[in-house]
Amino acid sequence: MIRTLLIANRGEIAIRVARAARECGISPVGVYSDADTDALFRSAMDASLRIGPGPAAESYLDGERIVAAAKTLGADALHPGYGFLSERANFAELVIGSGLVFVGPAPAAIAAMGSKIDAKRRVRAAGVPVVPGYDGDDQQDEHLRAEAARIGTPLLIKASAGGGGRGMRVVTDLAEFGAALASARREAKAGFGDDTVLLERYLERPRHVEFQVLGDAHGSVLHLGERECSIQRRHQKVIEEAPSVALDAGLRTRMGAAAVDAARSVGYTNAGTVEFMLDADGRFYFLEMNARLQVEHPVTELVYGVDLVHQQLRIANGERLTITQADLSPRGWAIEARLNAEDPAHDFLPQSGTLTAFDVPRAPGVRLDSGVAAGSGVPIYYDSLLAKIIVWGADRAAAIARLDVTLRETRVAGIATNLPLLCAIAGDAAFRAGDTTTRFLDERMPHFRLGDAPAGDAVKRRIASALLARGSEWRVARTDVPLAFVVNGETVRAGAAYDGTRWILSGDLQGPLDGGAADASFDAAGGTVTVDGRPVRWNWPAPPSADAEDDPRAAGSGDVVAPMPGKIISIAVAPGAAVEEHALLVVLEAMKMEHRIEAPRAGVVQSVSASAGTLVAAGATLVEIA
Repeated sequence: MIRTLLIANRGEIAIRVARAARECGISPVGVYSDADTDALFRSAMDASLRIGPGPAAESYLDGERIVAAAKTLGADALHPGYGFLSERANFAELVIGSGLVFVGPAPAAIAAMGSKIDAKRRVRAAGVPVVPGYDGDDQQDEHLRAEAARIGTPLLIKASAGGGGRGMRVVTDLAEFGAALASARREAKAGFGDDTVLLERYLERPRHVEFQVLGDAHGSVLHLGERECSIQRRHQKVIEEAPSVALDAGLRTRMGAAAVDAARSVGYTNAGTVEFMLDADGRFYFLEMNARLQVEHPVTELVYGVDLVHQQLRIANGERLTITQADLSPRGWAIEARLNAEDPAHDFLPQSGTLTAFDVPRAPGVRLDSGVAAGSGVPIYYDSLLAKIIVWGADRAAAIARLDVTLRETRVAGIATNLPLLCAIAGDAAFRAGDTTTRFLDERMPHFRLGDAPAGDAVKRRIASALLARGSEWRVARTDVPLAFVVNGETVRAGAAYDGTRWILSGDLQGPLDGGAADASFDAAGGTVTVDGRPVRWNWPAPPSADAEDDPRAAGSGDVVAPMPGKIISIAVAPGAAVEEHALLVVLEAMKMEHRIEAPRAGVVQSVSASAGTLVAAGATLVEIA
């Protein structure tokens, strides 16, 4: 029997598993990186050990250190959570080979379903429909390009290993295939250690519907209904619900049976999820199987009344499932909203920093799975998920009403989050009508007002002060400095004259600038100022024409800076290169996603200050263009 459980994860899932373990009479213990020294999840453990520096590759992805920590802490079992090493067959083998119980499927099942290529072959043989595409062994660029031409566009390049939307690229023009393939492979190699890909015809407006399965070591496999996860950005889920408005009893039975067949095709045990694409005509196609607990598992728990982590622990103990398929039927409706550290008003830029406030109202029918609290730090190294806000109602309308009120009463400060987007979705007519395809955000985002209210004079003056501090050399060059910036959609233009003791503003901003240019309480280079504990993003105006000599963007520095802290993946230019506006300069990885940094205007590269593989701070100069 399991007595002490090592939870090889962090954040809200570590807290979730720890609570379930205690409810089963098991002592939870954990591991942490230097970046998580003060993280909330550590307080949920009876004990925890440091396993390395902040970067995941040196801590949460180091299987040897994690197993050694489990031994030191006296654990007899290990739960991987999700992400990190949860779907690495070699890690499961290492755990089992070390004499520990692995709370998850057998390594062979992880390997079979962890490779999307192998998974598609197996389920196809089991009679489960799959999306047309290419999943062959020949991974040469030329062959993949030929297969892409055969399949046609739109096309999806997908990493064979891993999940979470990483290593996936949509190609609408075959001329872009080479760059998309290289990017997908880089991200897959960095995230999963495997750059093998497969190609699929991209279904443009399907629903993403997945089935929760459970299997024990005695041959029983069943499903706990569906979850719809169609609302996604960059192939990562934002809103999940159970059940789905698109399924009737007959379709639920057919898809559930296909999910069970897929699980049986690899002798699956423990908890897992079989994911499908569902088209408007009711045809469904196997997408992948996640051989682990899913982020969105709480909606299934609320609708079916089954604690999935309890079931995982009991199955790992060798127990039989005590529920049957006939016992399971949905009750009510549940919806989960993922609260992420990212700014949807600025292309979902990942955010890091310290939460100065975090308050989600608790009420009947509201569940919060959170890894943070007020005062928590949000590091740059990991996924952007902060918390999951889950609601239950007697029907879908009741669940949406509860979600709407809960989100609008939630307060988060210190860093930007996607809370405004979640509120917009909850109030959206298409969402309320159940018109939720994987194109939902592409189609509905233009209707959402995600920016803040017009910035006040205090915010504008603080930005001006930061810009003047950054350009202090202008005091020598001239006494009249032009300023131009955009904040909350408004372009502000002003002049600043230095009288020997302070700056005097004119134009859109008037009068002396209190505090002078030496105020260092905010970061001009990083594109944010903090006012009353709230971060406010600003940016430069659109690139000017060549003859706009009075505009500081034309006359000032041509520096291209990092929009966020992260790791340089590749440099696409060299000094002396001529670039056009929007040309790719640098690829930056932050919070496990790749971000393109493009030229703000045409020009010639004067210098490149970054190099591949290095970590950079927000606002660090990467490239200078003249």
